[in-house]
Amino acid sequence: MKFKKELSILFATMFLVMVGFGIIIPVIPFYAEEMGASPTQLGLLMATYSFMQLVFAPMWGRVSDRIGRKPVIMIGIFGLALSFFLLAVSTELWMLFAARIIGGFLSAANMPTVMAYVADITSEEDRGKGMGIIGAAIGLGFVFGPATGGVFSEISLAMPFYVAATSSFITLFLIFFMLRESLPLESRQKRAKKKRSLRLELQGPKSILFYLQLFVSLSLAGLEATFAYFAAERAGLGPVQLGYIFMIMGLVGAMIQGGLVGRLTKKYGEGVVIQAGITISAIGFALILLIDNFVTAAIFLSIFGIGNGLIRPSVSSLLTKESTTGYGSTTGLLSSFDSLGRIIGPPLGGWLYTFTIGMPYLSGIFLSVVALFLYRIYVARSHHSSLHQPN
Repeated sequence: MKFKKELSILFATMFLVMVGFGIIIPVIPFYAEEMGASPTQLGLLMATYSFMQLVFAPMWGRVSDRIGRKPVIMIGIFGLALSFFLLAVSTELWMLFAARIIGGFLSAANMPTVMAYVADITSEEDRGKGMGIIGAAIGLGFVFGPATGGVFSEISLAMPFYVAATSSFITLFLIFFMLRESLPLESRQKRAKKKRSLRLELQGPKSILFYLQLFVSLSLAGLEATFAYFAAERAGLGPVQLGYIFMIMGLVGAMIQGGLVGRLTKKYGEGVVIQAGITISAIGFALILLIDNFVTAAIFLSIFGIGNGLIRPSVSSLLTKESTTGYGSTTGLLSSFDSLGRIIGPPLGGWLYTFTIGMPYLSGIFLSVVALFLYRIYVARSHHSSLHQPN
């Protein structure tokens, strides 16, 4: 595969970004609590970041179509570094909110622009593999980040934020010195002249894929928000065991995305892989209802992780192949739908959990079925529109 060097740099970039992001996950509740945050305020603090990503990811994607990928990735990583540093020096609750708002606004540039970069440098045949490699980096970062945060929090609660800021600055230098621009100047000039509306992205059959990703994100976020309570109730598992279970799931997901997605999309096409991923996720949700000890929890959650790991890279690959407004616009909008699922999913999952503890996973099966139907509608509409296109 061509561009191995660029993909390696992007892998390292997203890995370090997600390690930095993951480092703060186990620490920020206690850190905010020290500054007098109530549970509701903590929820708002976590949601603020996702909300900024939801609003600004499409904008940054479009900016990268016009000025190039490298400067926008650097803006995103600088934003992360700045927000981690501001979190580290915060002494009041409003300062934490300011840091999360600044970080969410600037770092919304990262995901869509890196995905657009991958689309720039890969052929359609290798697109799924490229997207899978980035997905693997994100998964591994999430595995190692929280564990690293836990270790550094032993020194002080602010220390993980300093470590995350340092990690982000290292990433910034890595990109500045080693990553070349992927979008030729003439492409940027063309995009600058053509000011296309985001509405164009949400027209036609491909718009259905954005909604499919929303349902997938909703079900995943609902699981992440409630699984700790469910596993404690059903199998008596504590925080350390849960940490290991999520680590196993993350590693399995990363291996699937890094090693298998590319081969499967090349052989069978993205559509087959998306449908297989959704089906395996639904089976995973059903099996989670049966957990009764550490081993079953680790196996069944990993089955879900395999399914989930197949979906996002394949959706990203398929959407960029059909993009008419620029890869950055497309991946930015996809990130936005992903963020929307992550905002709505946790409170929805928590609310369903109050009815009966298995409800978030039953709803996960239902959302998976909806996602499968959406894919079938996408196929039917794509076929219909291709028949009615003038030759």
